[in-house]
Amino acid sequence: MNSDQIAHGDVDVDLGRLFAGVRRKWPRILFAALVITGLVFAVTYTVTPQYRAQTRLLIETRESVYTRPQGVNDGDRPILDGEGVASQVELITSTEILTSVAEKYNLANRGEFAGGGGSFLSGLLVMAGLKSAPVEGTQEEKVLRAFRERLTVYRVENSRVIVIEFSSEDPKLAAEIPNAVADAYVAMQSEAKLQSNTSATQWLEPEIEDLRERVKEAEARVAEYRAQSDLLLGQNNTVLATQQLAELSSELSRTRANRSAATAQAESVRSALQSGAAVETLPEVMASPLIQRLRERQVELNAQIADLSTTLLGNHPRIRALRSQLADLDTQIRSEANKVLAGFEAEAATAQRREEELTAELNRLKAASAVAEEEQVELRALEREAAAQRELLESYLTRYREAASRSDRNYLPADVRIFSRAITPSEPYFPKIMPITVAAFVASLLIMAIITLLQELFSGRAMRPTSGVAAPVPATARMPRAEPLVDVGAPLSGVSKSVPAGKMVSASIPEPEEQRKPEPVARYGEINIEQASERLVTGGATRALFISPEGDEAAAASVLVARDVADSGLRVLLLDLTASGAASLPMLESTAYAGITNLLASEAQFADVIHNDLFSECHIIPVGTADPQRAMRAADRLPIIMESLSAAYDVVIVECGPTDAQAIRRLLSSDTEVLVSMIDPEEGELVLEMLDELRDSGVDAPILVSPAGYSMPPAPPGRDAA
Repeated sequence: MNSDQIAHGDVDVDLGRLFAGVRRKWPRILFAALVITGLVFAVTYTVTPQYRAQTRLLIETRESVYTRPQGVNDGDRPILDGEGVASQVELITSTEILTSVAEKYNLANRGEFAGGGGSFLSGLLVMAGLKSAPVEGTQEEKVLRAFRERLTVYRVENSRVIVIEFSSEDPKLAAEIPNAVADAYVAMQSEAKLQSNTSATQWLEPEIEDLRERVKEAEARVAEYRAQSDLLLGQNNTVLATQQLAELSSELSRTRANRSAATAQAESVRSALQSGAAVETLPEVMASPLIQRLRERQVELNAQIADLSTTLLGNHPRIRALRSQLADLDTQIRSEANKVLAGFEAEAATAQRREEELTAELNRLKAASAVAEEEQVELRALEREAAAQRELLESYLTRYREAASRSDRNYLPADVRIFSRAITPSEPYFPKIMPITVAAFVASLLIMAIITLLQELFSGRAMRPTSGVAAPVPATARMPRAEPLVDVGAPLSGVSKSVPAGKMVSASIPEPEEQRKPEPVARYGEINIEQASERLVTGGATRALFISPEGDEAAAASVLVARDVADSGLRVLLLDLTASGAASLPMLESTAYAGITNLLASEAQFADVIHNDLFSECHIIPVGTADPQRAMRAADRLPIIMESLSAAYDVVIVECGPTDAQAIRRLLSSDTEVLVSMIDPEEGELVLEMLDELRDSGVDAPILVSPAGYSMPPAPPGRDAA
């Protein structure tokens, strides 16, 4: 019930009377606080002071530089992990170590240990029922129980340091006990190493002798098998048969190439001779020295005939003699060409025979190589066995030398080092009389003041009757604004829009038509699509948030602005955060595309959810097809996604749907424009309320955008108009 609707008979709290009662009873409050503080001081003063000291150990690998075997370094020794260090903590608190320390310092004859760990404070806790009474047992059990209560051993987080703390009434004993526990632990570790080394040497000696015999036998089997199988090794440790096979294959390839070349040359000369062509032009024929000399003689005769033809007739005996010699030269050239042809044919035949011999030898080597490979498999198995036995023997020898050297030189370093020993504390850690007394005084004052306030409140002295009557409800009262169906804080609720968020409904009292007209929004101004687009292009904003109080229909403004900005040449992306896909549906003509819900649910990457607008150069991230509830769990990633998109695009436009001012806070940045879409002028009150809410929440200059009067630009070539 609101305060402006309380009836005449109701009462209210009178804060003045309430705190006046506290002021009136202040002496009693102070007296009670002083009494409680005095009691606390007396108790803490009579409590036996407790002193605490601590010793710190470092679990590490330690090795002697004189006994380290060759080839073995500290890195080869394992270092304890977290679980190993925790196990060392349990070892330090073992009964064996604690009993030895208790006997060394004769703790059974000390009063604080003889009673089984009881103290004045423990007695008070037992009497108050806050602590169970100690269980009766033997004197040794009581001493150990008291010892464990005062001893604290723990591992420093994310390290291999162990802290041993001990508290006692005697400051000297408080320092000696943790040092003694640490020394006992180190001695136990050294003794364990001694036992381990002795056991290792005793076990390794017969094993090493046995391994030596097995290594000899394995290596002998390898040598024997290699001799029996005649596995001779060539270059690069390959079997000789395999190496010969490779060399023979290369020789066979060269022989085949020579045969092919000789056959081709013979065929060329034969074709020229059979066709009557000039064989002297063939390279194979011209390579012959005799043909070269005949060709030179032929050129000389032609030159002489040409010279004599200028003074003599064609039937002159001199010319006829020269022509006869020229004919004889042609015959000699063709005869010599036949000899060249015969040489090529002989070369081809020789290469053919060589090829057949090499092929036969290759087949023989293939069979021999196959047999050698099979034998080599068995040889490699024997060699592996011998190598394994040899490595095991070397490992045993290394371990034996290491253990024996440490035992002989009596050097047994434990894998622990005491780097901080406890010193005698000069001040007790409990009780801190002054801090406890001050805290008791402040707490008692606060408790007594609260008790006094409750007494005044429940006694009725701090209550007063309310005055006045309930404030009348205005006739134009309106119901509270509905929660948005789509919250930017949880991008998609999975519910389609049914009632526009933020819609106001009139009260049941009728009003005149003039009183129900929408309030003008002129004081905020109103811009159209072109002006909004120009503002984003020239204003330098990298992010624009569109809010549509009227519902899905108003989302058209963000689509039109995004396309207009894209037409100006900027890289633009529209992010649809509506539940029904009101912004992405007209751009993709489908709601089956992967979108923001798939990205938030980790079902897709950025490249899978960014799509091209069918009617412009704008890019669009639709609602998506993932489970909205699952996507809402990752809503905290939305600002990160916005930062990534802002880095990749010039302008990122977000259609938030009918949300409220608080829901868009996580999307705001220093260069963000907030725009409110309005289509229906009758919804002016709804839009005006959203603008006022934005300004009240810290958005300095929200912009009102209306697509009224916007004319669609002509569609680009190859596209339909949106």
